[in-house]
Amino acid sequence: MGGRMAGAAGALADGLPGWVTLLRAPNPGPMTLDGTNTWVLRAGPDAPAVVVDPGPADEGHLAAIAAHGPVGLVLITHGHADHTEGAPRLSELLGGVHVLAADPAHTIGGEPLTEPGEDFGGFGLDLRLLPTPGHTADSVCLVAAHGGERVVLTGDTILGRGTTVVAHPDGHLGDYLSSLELLSTYRGIPALPGHGPALADCGVAADFYLAHRRARLDQVRAAVAAGATTAAEVVAVVYADVDRSLWWAAEWSVRAQLEHLGVEQP
Repeated sequence: MGGRMAGAAGALADGLPGWVTLLRAPNPGPMTLDGTNTWVLRAGPDAPAVVVDPGPADEGHLAAIAAHGPVGLVLITHGHADHTEGAPRLSELLGGVHVLAADPAHTIGGEPLTEPGEDFGGFGLDLRLLPTPGHTADSVCLVAAHGGERVVLTGDTILGRGTTVVAHPDGHLGDYLSSLELLSTYRGIPALPGHGPALADCGVAADFYLAHRRARLDQVRAAVAAGATTAAEVVAVVYADVDRSLWWAAEWSVRAQLEHLGVEQP
């Protein structure tokens, strides 16, 4: 789920590696931008693919993913429905292919993702787990490498356009800031996000997000100091330039910010 900031968090990627395919789900909207990005990674024409984030339960989209078979594994970056809803049906279409997620509720036929650096070998790719909680408690990123090229699949931790919400109470701002600091170390490596276009540099995007979050925290502090006592009152001040139809999502982030600042909430 995205936020409302029109610009990209850095330069866009010039293109995708030849072993990466983007299939965008037909679910555009204020929180999903152009739609959910489903990423298909394949080391070579005879290698099974790895699918990241099947997206919604849209039969046309799932059929398009299945057409890129054979698929050896499906991975989930986090449990929001716009990334996971289609996973059970896709597993069926692919003959019971395992679906792995950090949350056991979204894991099918295998063990949940738990070990940092866990290697999903066997498909000709170097594919490793990078836990990045914050947007949600179960958010992970994936670092994939093949043929001398690396990418970071960032789910909703970093988006291709705008900023993301911290989905309080499941999401946690302290965790999110730590995850962004971790991602800022991946300099010069493209970021393949859950929504929006691919970015040229994951580290630069993480720096941008960190600066944005710290500026928002300063704005929230100022709003509280000026007398705002509830998350809704803070949203009305800090997110005054955001379409009111999105204030419900902004309130998630504000509640996370107030918690981070130690401000008691009614």
